[in-house]
Amino acid sequence: MAFRSLGEFLDALEQRGELLRLRAPISRDLEIAELTDRVHRADGPALLFENVAGASMPVATNVLGAPRRIAYALGAQDLKEVAARVERLTRLRPPAGIAGALRDLEGTIATLSSVRALAPKRVRSAPCQEVEEPNVDLDRLPILKCWPKDGGRTVTFPVVITSDPETGAQHAGIYRLQQYGPSTLGLHAQIHRVGANNYRKWAARGERMPVAAVIGAEPATVFSGLAPVPEGISNFAFAGLLRSEPVELVPARSVALEVPASAEIVLEGYVDPTERAVEGPFGDHTGYYSAPEPFPVLHVERITRRDRPVYLGTVTGKPPTEDAALGKAVEQIFLPVIRLVLPEIVDMDLPLEGLFINVAVVSVRKAYPGHPRKVMHALWGLGQMMFVRYLVVVDDDVNVHDLSEVLYRVGLQADPARDLELVEGPVDQLSISNPLPNVGGKVGIDATRKRAEDGFPRPWPEEIRSDPAAAAAAERIVRAEPALERLWKRPNA
Repeated sequence: MAFRSLGEFLDALEQRGELLRLRAPISRDLEIAELTDRVHRADGPALLFENVAGASMPVATNVLGAPRRIAYALGAQDLKEVAARVERLTRLRPPAGIAGALRDLEGTIATLSSVRALAPKRVRSAPCQEVEEPNVDLDRLPILKCWPKDGGRTVTFPVVITSDPETGAQHAGIYRLQQYGPSTLGLHAQIHRVGANNYRKWAARGERMPVAAVIGAEPATVFSGLAPVPEGISNFAFAGLLRSEPVELVPARSVALEVPASAEIVLEGYVDPTERAVEGPFGDHTGYYSAPEPFPVLHVERITRRDRPVYLGTVTGKPPTEDAALGKAVEQIFLPVIRLVLPEIVDMDLPLEGLFINVAVVSVRKAYPGHPRKVMHALWGLGQMMFVRYLVVVDDDVNVHDLSEVLYRVGLQADPARDLELVEGPVDQLSISNPLPNVGGKVGIDATRKRAEDGFPRPWPEEIRSDPAAAAAAERIVRAEPALERLWKRPNA
């Protein structure tokens, strides 16, 4: 099923025992974040704080903090099912010959019809515009302060909508917004993001950039806002694909943008290209405070909302956190998109420990000399994969999600003198190890088995394998001996 609003999703979570209502008084400054962080690390439920000091609306956190809730939000049993939907689209290609055309025609037409049906739907009135605040006062919203040395309260989970002034195409991205005053926010759109590129285009024209920041969209729209949707594809159309139902959009009241009709709160305003202010520090997903830097200033001129809205927030920090769970979901769901460009890739892992952008492990079907290096450079040229600092390539029979196995292959099969690919290029704006911001070194590690055609001069040794007959005999004995069988049932076995 497709959830039509954040509130509907929260109600469904409560029925499944995945939502905890908290009625004790709590502060938006540090306390909500502290409790949310502890609950997430215990693999706890979504939280709804109903008694936030100084606020007239509840605050929801940890809503998408577990793979099971993310899959449920997208109308699936698990994330593999969502990935399968994306993969079906990547398989759309011209059929081979008349026989292929006749065989594939029905399925192709059905798929294309479904895609067309999932395009955003325009409406004239919407729940997100039930109430228009008579005066703009951001202090009336329960904006969170998450960590002690944060530069200020920050809207941590907004879907920020901007447009390309040349094409009119809208983009929706998750960009944090630090509160400066009752009507101003710092727009933290990092230099490599589409929102920042749109800002540069408006600035080149000497014009104000219209902005709409949505707080509390339905979960598929929130997820599509942080997903690396290829440029040229609407985030709202992708959200429709994920939820198997079109996203309804309504014209904003004061800016030339369309916003999700079912949203809880919408902030409408503009960014003046001549004005910037220091944003940060902010306790980020790296586990460190991001450095204070100048960013564009968003002037909020209008606030519309539901009659009884829910404020959606999230807490970043050293993993595991909610954004870490979302990052792992992105990894699984977008693997078919990467395979569309690099079909030799079998699997991919973006480990929690690597913060999803610093470390990547991919397994490939190696077909020719230099193949692992070709994959490295192709991935570094693919969207946000450009931020990967350490990229490990292993053979197709290696489980990339077993880091013990991966390190075993790196330590045994990669020669530092010949199997490292050192390059320099763009890195994430929040990266801390590079001396200069936004640019730094990267390394690719070829941990595949080497062959004569790879220029390896001596025979590659044969791996130790169990004898099949002996393995089958051992299995029979284990099943016949309860004491042995219990060994495999121990927690640490």
